[in-house]
Amino acid sequence: MADLDQRLLMLIDDEPAQSRLISALAAREGWRTLIVRDAETAIATLGTRQGMQLSAIILDQWVPGDDACALISELKARRPALPILMLTASTSPLLAVEAMRAGATDYLVKPVAPDRLMHALRSATAREAARDELAPLTEKMPSNPDFESMIGAAPNFRKALAVAAKAARGHGPVLIEGESGAGKEMLIRAMHAASPRARLPLRIINIGGVPANSIESVLFGHEKGAFPGAFDRQVGALQHCDGATLALDEIDRLPESVQDRLLEAVKKGDCRPIGARHSFRVDVRLIAASNLPLADLADQGHFMPELLTALSPTKVLLPPLRERTGDIPALTRFFLARIGEQPGLRELGITDGALSLLAAYDWPGNVRQLQAVLFRAAVFCDGDALTSEDFPQLLNILGTGPSTAPQVPESAGVMLYTEDGHLRPLEEIEADVIRLAIGLYRGRMTEVARRLGIGRSTLYRKLSELGIDNAA
Repeated sequence: MADLDQRLLMLIDDEPAQSRLISALAAREGWRTLIVRDAETAIATLGTRQGMQLSAIILDQWVPGDDACALISELKARRPALPILMLTASTSPLLAVEAMRAGATDYLVKPVAPDRLMHALRSATAREAARDELAPLTEKMPSNPDFESMIGAAPNFRKALAVAAKAARGHGPVLIEGESGAGKEMLIRAMHAASPRARLPLRIINIGGVPANSIESVLFGHEKGAFPGAFDRQVGALQHCDGATLALDEIDRLPESVQDRLLEAVKKGDCRPIGARHSFRVDVRLIAASNLPLADLADQGHFMPELLTALSPTKVLLPPLRERTGDIPALTRFFLARIGEQPGLRELGITDGALSLLAAYDWPGNVRQLQAVLFRAAVFCDGDALTSEDFPQLLNILGTGPSTAPQVPESAGVMLYTEDGHLRPLEEIEADVIRLAIGLYRGRMTEVARRLGIGRSTLYRKLSELGIDNAA
């Protein structure tokens, strides 16, 4: 593989504007980009001196059209070790399946965020890609935007859902913190669906995906002629979402120069576009999400403490998957059921050995990574159930010994013993079992009561006595 400073990317794309954008983004990471306009030139380029120096290929599906997968197969046959990323406007899972089976390393849906593109290139070309990220596929499957789709029974996860469900019924700002892939966007959509503004639009802006010099205009808008290049008036997201909900993902990446303006908007309930003489009153439900603890950034002087206070009257902390490994079996079966509904795929079972292997990994990419790894395994599985052999990268990382792949206990999610080896109090165990049932049956309290063998009135009495919030 070429050295880091000499990486060469071949971009197969006939759209000049998109080619310039991808080339500029890749250049930030030290890539040189070779642009070719058609499939024939791409194949011919592989045999040239430049072609032998390639570290990756990005293919826009529209160039070969219906023959995209055939072109991927041809490129892969000629250069088996070369990562190939397909860029497409389609969200069809069937296309993702076909592209992967043809040899694609990843599948990027347009418009692709800059950080997503860079992550895909890094994951595809890193020497230790399998060890770091397992080369996950970013795959678009429709999801139900409600709390029932938030699978998990771990107490720290149920607590987060309870706080979010209670906050959803209000109108004030909410701050959600959690690692990348922990489910923040899904929780945002669930909160919106359960809110009084559910019938109004939800707009999600990824701060990290917007150029730093444009984010102020994106949020507040601008008047025509407000700055060089402002050829038309633009309505900002705050004004556009008047009466509705605006979610700002990766708020930790908000430029410091814009933080004071956002603070003013949150406190006063108005916004003033760049170049405008007057402000506009807005009624916006603001939900902010951060990959990093904002309190730490505030302590380091990178985030305004006043803005942190304004954004977090309610704070939800989503735990990483490694802190709720007992939820992995339920999440796995849930994802496999959804994957089996996609065109070109079928529902698969999974063996205890494979579940044990999944439970032994620490999942740096969290729930999103688990879903991507399951999707990839399902694409290539020939049997009726996934086995450990369907996760070769995990086997390579963890090995096959019993110490690295412990059996998943039937009571996953419910601990019977304290750290000193004594039994936990019965009341605590009972509370955990009820939380487990609520998570397993997605908050359907009639089903929870039936499975526990008690009446609904008894269940609600126990919820009150044990201090359990039944939000789900």
